[in-house]
Amino acid sequence: MAGRFLGKALATVSVSVALACVTVRSSGCRSIPAYRNSFSSCWFHLNTGTMSGSNGSKDNSHNKARTSPYPGSKVERSQVPNEKVGWLVEWQDYNPVEYTAVSVLAGPRWADPQIRNPAGRTGLVGRGLLGRWGPNHAADPIITRWKRDSSGNKITHPVSGKHILQFVAIKRKDCGEWAIPGGMVDPGEKISATLKREFGEEALNSLQKSSAEKREIEEQLHKLFSQEHLVIYKGYVDDPRNTDNAWMETEAVNYHDETGEIMDNLTLEAGDDAGKVRWVDISAKLKLYASHSQFIKLVAEKRDAHWSEDAEADCRGV
Repeated sequence: MAGRFLGKALATVSVSVALACVTVRSSGCRSIPAYRNSFSSCWFHLNTGTMSGSNGSKDNSHNKARTSPYPGSKVERSQVPNEKVGWLVEWQDYNPVEYTAVSVLAGPRWADPQIRNPAGRTGLVGRGLLGRWGPNHAADPIITRWKRDSSGNKITHPVSGKHILQFVAIKRKDCGEWAIPGGMVDPGEKISATLKREFGEEALNSLQKSSAEKREIEEQLHKLFSQEHLVIYKGYVDDPRNTDNAWMETEAVNYHDETGEIMDNLTLEAGDDAGKVRWVDISAKLKLYASHSQFIKLVAEKRDAHWSEDAEADCRGV
């Protein structure tokens, strides 16, 4: 997801984030300058129910955004307990650490530094590694196929009785975690173009190919990305780079190669910000970067594929 300098993200605020204008009377609240005429209260709200953990707790959707040290640094966040994450909770002694990476400070400044993270406190103010105040927009292409045996038949999981789905995963160079290949949306770029471009750069190493090879890759990618697809998630991401003033939002889209023929014509090769790339079996055992495991779970549910080895739970989709 770090594919392009984050300061190049879209200037528009994602429609997936609901800015709620409320009046809160609390001695712990302070006036916030208007942001795009959207609000002047001391908080705004985002429904994070989709990204909650299996136990339904919203705490699980705002954990990585509170981890220390901050990525790429030795900066420790101020500790924020679960019960004080929300902006509506009065906390007069809240004193978050301020940090913006030197590389980010060297770039242009956008939006209002007073805008607040929709999911709550993170223990750190500033932009961190993110180029934009407020939402920094990304796109995550989830490319899937059915796992098949040597005869080409779909493989069924022995416990759940459902077919096993695979997706293309990359190992990020910056943190060593496995993730969905994706990156930042360039100014004026359509999400569909970002999805295709980032997959080509990170999973096929298209930037290092010859002109003839690039044309062949583009032809196959056009077949894959022009077919029907599923928008899995749009909105806030629980990302370790998030701060009180800057955060990640993404659109995760699933492109499924039902027969596997399209991807058979493409050779996976890590490129750009990816250290490794491979097909990975989808299951509840996956440990992925940021909120990517939750996106993958949603894909398994949508495709009615295997997820959990608990057959009963798998049938319930939990």
